[in-house]
Amino acid sequence: MTTDNYTKLRAFWKEWRFFFLFIALMLVFRSAVADWNHVPSGSMKPSILIGDRVVVNKIAYDLRVPFTMTRINRWSNPKRGEIVTFPSPKDERLFIKRVIGTPGDTVELRRNKLIVNGKAARYKPLTEAEIAEIDLPNKKQYRFYHEILEDHSNIVMLIPSRFNPANQSFPKITVPEDSYLVLGDNRDNSGDFRVIGWVDRERILGRAHAVAFSVDYDNYYMPRTDRFFRALP
Repeated sequence: MTTDNYTKLRAFWKEWRFFFLFIALMLVFRSAVADWNHVPSGSMKPSILIGDRVVVNKIAYDLRVPFTMTRINRWSNPKRGEIVTFPSPKDERLFIKRVIGTPGDTVELRRNKLIVNGKAARYKPLTEAEIAEIDLPNKKQYRFYHEILEDHSNIVMLIPSRFNPANQSFPKITVPEDSYLVLGDNRDNSGDFRVIGWVDRERILGRAHAVAFSVDYDNYYMPRTDRFFRALP
């Protein structure tokens, strides 16, 4: 390297070093501390819509070495009802689903009705006013319910029974150690446990807790202002 080139490179680094340091720190932060994830599918409707950017707390359960799956320390584990992100065991795509079964739980699904540890979830239909607040087209083709199980409640979306697929039921099973059973809130259109099987604890990247912002792909990518900074159920 000539003296002239070295001088130019040194001047370039001096001028831009703080920018590159900022980029590096931001990438580390997004990898190991917190991130916002694009949602490309409707498996978590109506809680999470296509086009949402979901804030994920990556230190909710443990601390990882940035850009790896190696854990430095673990202080908590996902709880039933929480929404988590993870690479799919089937094809490594980033998924977001709700935890239904934790290690040792027995879980059964009978025609889209959950039974966990022998306790059946209760299903309360949404009121017309509640349905009106859901930002989805063609809502009349679905049924919406509050799914209430012990100390948590979330909304699930079902297709009327005559259209339901065969995977609306599975027999009683016990969740293995260090594994989790996850389902989508859009129960009849979700590639969840019924497709990908168990999710190992080591795959779980963090807990999703809010929508940062959202755009409507079907309306010229217009922002859904009513979803900005909305907490997830």
